[in-house]
Amino acid sequence: MTAARRPTAAKISGRRRIAMALRLITACALLLLGAVSMHAGPAPAQETDEAYSATVKVDATADSAAAAREIARIDGQRRALASVLERLSGASEPAKPPKLDDKAITDMVASFEVANEHMSAVRYVADYTFHFRPSKVRRLVRVAETAPTESGGKSSPDKNVGDKSSVDNGAKSPAESGSKPSAESGNRVLVVLPVYRDGSNLVLWDDPNAWRAAWSQRPAGPGPGRVVLPLGDAGDLAAIDAEKAGSGRPEALTAIAQRNSGSETVVALATARRQGDKLAGLDVAVKRYRYGHLVDTQGSSFEADPAESEADFLSRAADSVAVEIESGARRSAGAHSDQPGSLAVTVPITSLGEWVQVRNRLASVSAIRKIDLLSLSRQEARIEVKYIGSQDQLKSSLAEVNLDLGGGDPIWRIQSSGAASAR
Repeated sequence: MTAARRPTAAKISGRRRIAMALRLITACALLLLGAVSMHAGPAPAQETDEAYSATVKVDATADSAAAAREIARIDGQRRALASVLERLSGASEPAKPPKLDDKAITDMVASFEVANEHMSAVRYVADYTFHFRPSKVRRLVRVAETAPTESGGKSSPDKNVGDKSSVDNGAKSPAESGSKPSAESGNRVLVVLPVYRDGSNLVLWDDPNAWRAAWSQRPAGPGPGRVVLPLGDAGDLAAIDAEKAGSGRPEALTAIAQRNSGSETVVALATARRQGDKLAGLDVAVKRYRYGHLVDTQGSSFEADPAESEADFLSRAADSVAVEIESGARRSAGAHSDQPGSLAVTVPITSLGEWVQVRNRLASVSAIRKIDLLSLSRQEARIEVKYIGSQDQLKSSLAEVNLDLGGGDPIWRIQSSGAASAR
């Protein structure tokens, strides 16, 4: 009996061994397939992340290590974003992206890493790796690639209008990078913002704005000092609103001018005078800003003709104001000389931070073609300023950015307006 059972038991044992082997093979196959899936799955994401990341070296100096670190981070993220955009464009001459402020770039950063960090009491050096949000970068690339050319519509100004150089590390100034058109050029564009105050309502883009509607009926004038009315698209709405225009917010005024390829912004604030429900008159305050700084103020009053409609009255007032703006711009453009000049200048300062502020304001003056830093201490900066025009024109241009030019040969001084009396 026992001998008869042994073949059957052997067969069962063999089947079990085969089943166990099959299970083992299946498990190994599943594990291998899972490993392949895990390896293959993240690869596109990793490649995508790397495409939207960049490493840059930063080196900044300020009054403290903390301040230097913040300056280095802001500068680093801007250069890293430029590197990512250039890589994604895949072109030898990538499309120029819209100008972004520091906060806008910070919002695009998903995370960053710091390596090789060194600092002293006033200096900070490190390697920063920035990882940008892919969706925001892709949107920015699309905007840059589809931006209209100069022959039609809006674009970020991209003409090189001068050879002004930076004062220290060789970085390009606004004039070199093309971030602003030349205020002295004969073809400058004035971006007009018709702000309308009717009772308690203050409007620019919102409807109804009968004052803006009157300006929209005017054809764009030819030649120098031509007035351009923004379209009022989403980008314009994001750049400035009625309150910012009325209060003269420099960053907002500069942004709307750059969006419309303009060198100056004109805020035409019209206040309605009513008798009952009828528009009886209009008081218009015109303020002209160059790169966010107030350079001229004018005022006009208009009386309504009982025989004309409200729309006709506003159109008449808009035409009159526009003609005066354009005429003033032409007179200003014709008064400038193209004679080159050079001055050795001392800039009194109380901190390195103050020097950075003065340097940035100097870089915004289109008459200045180059600034060479000769020496820098905590008390003063010695620079050589190369400019176009007369000394009086240079003085006037500096005044537009709240800087005073004083002294005389051989010692000239540039300092913030009102600083002389305060020191």
